[in-house]
Amino acid sequence: MKLIVMTQPTFFVEEDKILTSLFEEGLDCLHLHKPGSSPMYAERLLTLLSNDFYSKIVVHGHFYLKEEYKLRGIHMDDANTPVPQGYKGKVSRTCTRMEDLKEAKRHSEYVFLKNIFDSQTHAGEKSSFTANELENAARHGLIDRHVYALGGMNIDNIRVVKDLGFGGVVICGDLWNRFNIHQELDYKELISHFEKIKKIIG
Repeated sequence: MKLIVMTQPTFFVEEDKILTSLFEEGLDCLHLHKPGSSPMYAERLLTLLSNDFYSKIVVHGHFYLKEEYKLRGIHMDDANTPVPQGYKGKVSRTCTRMEDLKEAKRHSEYVFLKNIFDSQTHAGEKSSFTANELENAARHGLIDRHVYALGGMNIDNIRVVKDLGFGGVVICGDLWNRFNIHQELDYKELISHFEKIKKIIG
Protein backbone atom coordinates (compact mmCIF):
# COMPACT_ATOMS: atom_id res chain seq x y z
CA MET A 1 0.00 0.00 0.00
CA LYS A 2 1.31 3.46 -0.97
CA LEU A 3 1.46 6.49 1.29
CA ILE A 4 1.04 9.99 -0.11
CA VAL A 5 1.30 13.15 1.97
CA MET A 6 -0.53 16.23 0.72
CA THR A 7 0.85 19.61 1.75
CA GLN A 8 -0.96 22.13 3.90
CA PRO A 9 -3.09 24.39 1.68
CA THR A 10 -1.02 27.44 2.76
CA PHE A 11 2.73 28.05 2.79
CA PHE A 12 4.45 28.51 6.15
CA VAL A 13 7.90 29.24 7.54
CA GLU A 14 9.05 25.77 8.68
CA GLU A 15 7.58 23.94 5.70
CA ASP A 16 10.80 23.16 3.81
CA LYS A 17 12.41 21.77 6.99
CA ILE A 18 9.42 19.54 7.75
CA LEU A 19 9.18 18.26 4.16
CA THR A 20 12.92 17.52 4.14
CA SER A 21 12.52 15.52 7.38
CA LEU A 22 9.55 13.60 5.93
CA PHE A 23 11.54 12.67 2.82
CA GLU A 24 14.50 11.64 4.99
CA GLU A 25 12.13 9.43 7.03
CA GLY A 26 11.09 7.62 3.87
CA LEU A 27 8.26 9.60 2.26
CA ASP A 28 7.98 8.38 -1.35
CA CYS A 29 5.44 10.82 -2.73
CA LEU A 30 4.41 14.36 -1.82
CA HIS A 31 1.53 16.21 -3.49
CA LEU A 32 2.25 19.95 -3.62
CA HIS A 33 -1.27 21.39 -3.38
CA LYS A 34 -1.61 25.11 -2.62
CA PRO A 35 -4.94 26.15 -4.16
CA GLY A 36 -5.19 29.76 -5.26
CA SER A 37 -1.53 30.56 -4.53
CA SER A 38 1.00 32.31 -6.76
CA PRO A 39 3.49 29.98 -8.50
CA MET A 40 6.28 32.19 -7.15
CA TYR A 41 5.75 30.70 -3.65
CA ALA A 42 5.81 27.13 -4.97
CA GLU A 43 9.07 27.89 -6.78
CA ARG A 44 10.54 29.33 -3.61
CA LEU A 45 9.59 26.21 -1.62
CA LEU A 46 11.06 23.92 -4.28
CA THR A 47 14.37 25.83 -4.31
CA LEU A 48 14.62 25.31 -0.54
CA LEU A 49 14.37 21.52 -0.97
CA SER A 50 17.15 19.27 -2.18
CA ASN A 51 16.74 18.41 -5.86
CA ASP A 52 17.16 14.76 -4.75
CA PHE A 53 13.50 14.99 -3.67
CA TYR A 54 12.06 16.47 -6.86
CA SER A 55 11.37 13.06 -8.41
CA LYS A 56 9.01 12.36 -5.46
CA ILE A 57 6.88 15.52 -5.86
CA VAL A 58 3.62 15.79 -7.82
CA VAL A 59 2.26 19.26 -8.49
CA HIS A 60 -1.38 20.45 -8.53
CA GLY A 61 -1.65 23.45 -10.88
CA HIS A 62 1.28 25.56 -12.17
CA PHE A 63 2.14 22.54 -14.29
CA TYR A 64 5.19 24.17 -15.88
CA LEU A 65 6.94 23.45 -12.56
CA LYS A 66 6.93 19.76 -13.47
CA GLU A 67 9.34 20.32 -16.37
CA GLU A 68 11.30 23.14 -14.80
CA TYR A 69 12.18 21.15 -11.67
CA LYS A 70 11.91 17.65 -13.18
CA LEU A 71 9.13 16.70 -10.76
CA ARG A 72 7.44 13.31 -10.69
CA GLY A 73 4.17 14.33 -12.35
CA ILE A 74 1.04 16.48 -12.39
CA HIS A 75 -2.34 16.03 -10.68
CA MET A 76 -5.72 17.07 -12.07
CA ASP A 77 -8.14 18.04 -9.30
CA ASP A 78 -11.26 16.56 -10.91
CA ALA A 79 -12.33 13.67 -13.13
CA ASN A 80 -12.79 15.55 -16.41
CA THR A 81 -10.27 18.39 -16.86
CA PRO A 82 -8.07 17.45 -19.84
CA VAL A 83 -4.33 17.10 -19.41
CA PRO A 84 -2.41 20.12 -20.80
CA GLN A 85 -1.86 19.83 -24.55
CA GLY A 86 1.40 18.13 -25.43
CA TYR A 87 2.04 16.86 -21.89
CA LYS A 88 3.67 13.41 -21.90
CA GLY A 89 4.58 12.63 -18.26
CA LYS A 90 2.79 10.95 -15.34
CA VAL A 91 -0.74 12.07 -14.48
CA SER A 92 -2.97 11.38 -11.50
CA ARG A 93 -6.40 12.83 -10.78
CA THR A 94 -9.15 13.16 -8.16
CA CYS A 95 -12.61 11.64 -8.48
CA THR A 96 -15.57 12.38 -6.20
CA ARG A 97 -17.96 9.84 -7.78
CA MET A 98 -17.60 6.07 -8.11
CA GLU A 99 -18.92 6.19 -11.69
CA ASP A 100 -15.92 8.28 -12.78
CA LEU A 101 -13.32 5.84 -11.50
CA LYS A 102 -13.25 3.38 -14.39
CA GLU A 103 -12.53 6.03 -17.06
CA ALA A 104 -10.15 8.03 -14.85
CA LYS A 105 -8.05 4.94 -14.06
CA ARG A 106 -7.60 4.30 -17.77
CA HIS A 107 -5.68 7.55 -18.25
CA SER A 108 -3.95 7.96 -14.87
CA GLU A 109 -1.08 6.41 -12.94
CA TYR A 110 -3.41 6.45 -9.92
CA VAL A 111 -6.67 8.12 -8.88
CA PHE A 112 -7.71 9.69 -5.58
CA LEU A 113 -11.26 8.82 -4.49
CA LYS A 114 -12.22 11.81 -2.39
CA ASN A 115 -14.32 12.16 0.77
CA ILE A 116 -13.97 8.58 2.00
CA PHE A 117 -14.39 9.88 5.57
CA ASP A 118 -15.17 13.33 6.98
CA SER A 119 -12.30 15.71 6.20
CA GLN A 120 -9.97 16.77 9.02
CA THR A 121 -8.75 19.75 6.99
CA HIS A 122 -12.01 21.20 5.64
CA ALA A 123 -14.87 21.15 8.14
CA GLY A 124 -17.56 21.26 5.43
CA GLU A 125 -16.35 18.19 3.53
CA LYS A 126 -18.23 15.16 4.77
CA SER A 127 -17.98 11.52 3.78
CA SER A 128 -19.64 10.85 0.41
CA PHE A 129 -19.95 7.07 0.65
CA THR A 130 -21.58 4.51 2.92
CA ALA A 131 -19.66 1.42 4.02
CA ASN A 132 -21.93 -0.64 1.73
CA GLU A 133 -21.13 1.53 -1.30
CA LEU A 134 -17.40 1.15 -0.68
CA GLU A 135 -17.67 -2.63 -0.20
CA ASN A 136 -19.76 -2.91 -3.36
CA ALA A 137 -17.21 -0.87 -5.37
CA ALA A 138 -14.41 -3.08 -4.07
CA ARG A 139 -16.37 -6.23 -4.98
CA HIS A 140 -16.86 -4.97 -8.54
CA GLY A 141 -13.18 -4.09 -8.99
CA LEU A 142 -13.71 -0.31 -9.08
CA ILE A 143 -11.52 0.05 -6.00
CA ASP A 144 -8.13 -1.53 -6.64
CA ARG A 145 -4.40 -0.81 -6.32
CA HIS A 146 -4.72 2.22 -8.63
CA VAL A 147 -7.26 3.96 -6.36
CA TYR A 148 -6.06 5.85 -3.26
CA ALA A 149 -8.32 6.89 -0.37
CA LEU A 150 -8.52 10.65 0.29
CA GLY A 151 -10.51 12.44 2.99
CA GLY A 152 -10.36 12.02 6.74
CA MET A 153 -7.60 9.42 6.59
CA ASN A 154 -5.94 8.72 9.94
CA ILE A 155 -4.26 5.99 11.96
CA ASP A 156 -7.64 4.62 13.09
CA ASN A 157 -9.16 4.09 9.64
CA ILE A 158 -6.19 3.20 7.43
CA ARG A 159 -6.85 -0.50 8.11
CA VAL A 160 -10.46 -0.11 6.91
CA VAL A 161 -9.38 1.11 3.47
CA LYS A 162 -6.54 -1.41 3.35
CA ASP A 163 -9.09 -4.21 3.83
CA LEU A 164 -11.26 -2.72 1.06
CA GLY A 165 -8.35 -3.07 -1.38
CA PHE A 166 -7.35 0.57 -1.88
CA GLY A 167 -3.86 0.85 -3.32
CA GLY A 168 -2.87 3.76 -1.11
CA VAL A 169 -3.90 6.51 1.27
CA VAL A 170 -3.53 10.29 1.12
CA ILE A 171 -2.72 11.88 4.48
CA CYS A 172 -3.23 15.57 5.10
CA GLY A 173 -5.04 16.87 8.19
CA ASP A 174 -4.11 13.93 10.44
CA LEU A 175 -0.45 14.87 9.99
CA TRP A 176 -0.55 18.68 9.75
CA ASN A 177 -2.95 19.09 12.67
CA ARG A 178 -0.04 18.01 14.89
CA PHE A 179 1.86 21.22 14.17
CA ASN A 180 0.58 24.76 14.64
CA ILE A 181 2.09 26.68 11.73
CA HIS A 182 1.51 30.03 13.47
CA GLN A 183 2.95 29.23 16.90
CA GLU A 184 5.30 26.26 16.84
CA LEU A 185 8.83 25.58 15.67
CA ASP A 186 9.24 22.06 17.07
CA TYR A 187 7.77 19.49 14.67
CA LYS A 188 8.98 16.30 16.41
CA GLU A 189 5.39 15.19 17.10
CA LEU A 190 4.50 15.48 13.42
CA ILE A 191 7.51 13.39 12.33
CA SER A 192 6.82 10.81 15.02
CA HIS A 193 3.21 10.54 13.83
CA PHE A 194 4.39 10.06 10.24
CA GLU A 195 6.54 7.13 11.41
CA LYS A 196 3.49 5.54 13.07
CA ILE A 197 1.45 5.91 9.88
CA LYS A 198 4.26 4.30 7.85
CA LYS A 199 4.34 1.29 10.19
CA ILE A 200 0.58 0.71 9.81
CA ILE A 201 0.78 0.93 6.03
CA GLY A 202 3.65 -1.54 6.07
